[in-house]
Amino acid sequence: MKPGTPVAIVAALGLTQIIGYGTLYYSFSILAPGMARDLGLSVEQVFGVFSASLFAGGLSAPFVGGWMDRFGAAMVMTFGSAVSALALLLCAWSPSIAVFALAIVLLEVASGMVQYQAAFAALVESRPMAASRSITYLTLIAGFASTIFWPITASLHEPFSWREIYIAYAALNLIVCLPLHYWIMRSRRSEAAKFARNDREAVVGALPAEVRRRGMLLVSLAFALQGFTLSAMLTHMVPMLGAIGFGTAAVVIGSLFGPSQVLSRLINMAFGENLSPPVLAMLSAALIVAGVLILGLSGTWLPGAVAFAICLGLGSGINSIAQGSLPLWLFGSGGYGAITGRMAAARLAAGAMAPFVFSVLMERVGSNVALMANACLGAVGIAAFVAVASAARRTATATS
Repeated sequence: MKPGTPVAIVAALGLTQIIGYGTLYYSFSILAPGMARDLGLSVEQVFGVFSASLFAGGLSAPFVGGWMDRFGAAMVMTFGSAVSALALLLCAWSPSIAVFALAIVLLEVASGMVQYQAAFAALVESRPMAASRSITYLTLIAGFASTIFWPITASLHEPFSWREIYIAYAALNLIVCLPLHYWIMRSRRSEAAKFARNDREAVVGALPAEVRRRGMLLVSLAFALQGFTLSAMLTHMVPMLGAIGFGTAAVVIGSLFGPSQVLSRLINMAFGENLSPPVLAMLSAALIVAGVLILGLSGTWLPGAVAFAICLGLGSGINSIAQGSLPLWLFGSGGYGAITGRMAAARLAAGAMAPFVFSVLMERVGSNVALMANACLGAVGIAAFVAVASAARRTATATS
């Protein structure tokens, strides 16, 4: 890593992001059928509960962002690890549908306190001038979450119930993530003092105050549409590939998603120095739409499914970087937690509808039509990113 990058903090956050995304997000689609059978629900209803929980997470995101600006992102992450463990245990214990639904909602609220939104804010707080580079390194490590936890969860689900798996995952959040987040919180003061003059210098945003509101709306819309597309694909990837006709190969195909995320971040590290965050955002949206279109058009053709997983992974990998670097580039480091919290609210609210809506579409009109509709929404997101890039370019031209 380059000088100025908080190596230890990035490494610690990388591990907690792998565990956080793996236990709180990626495992759900594997365990959902078992949850449905155990609770007497349909899989569609289970994903309806999951969609409602994503919406609750979106509503809580602005408040979480404000807490990060006020108390520090690392402190919020430390508390969030405890809440994550509690929510997983509550879910594992749930004796009724009502308790299960409450636990899943709490799970998504906790996710906003420990996943990328909070981790990016922690890096911006630590060293603002090195934050964009640190975000790239962090997403490189965290990109292994799906590759690790999809196969692990699928393997564990044979000898163990979903309740027992959630108990084990609660222990991971409590024993591994909480101490690491607490250590980052404790080390924050020494980091701030050590790098007070250079790396702690504030980042000034590219957009002037008079156009920031419009820029915020466009970026929020773009990330919201992208969030819908990704949420639908990631939640249903393995079951959808199995239903299309790939059977047990669905897990293997889905596992290509994680390495593709890592590959996109490696490519960005090696060749992306001259690419601005708006360009990265547009590229990520284009790759995601391309992947969805390929799967919709290729049907049961195995190379098409492989290309889908790779394109989706490449786009998602760059999207994760853009979620952290684009708001910093456009609006600066001041109030970063609140800014990203508002954007996360729009993205999660849109993504909240995706698992349920996409599940209904697949049931009613088939996978191909559902995929094409999803691709159309993603294309609108590309247009919104183009509009943001154009506004930033006009501002740069006017001030030069």
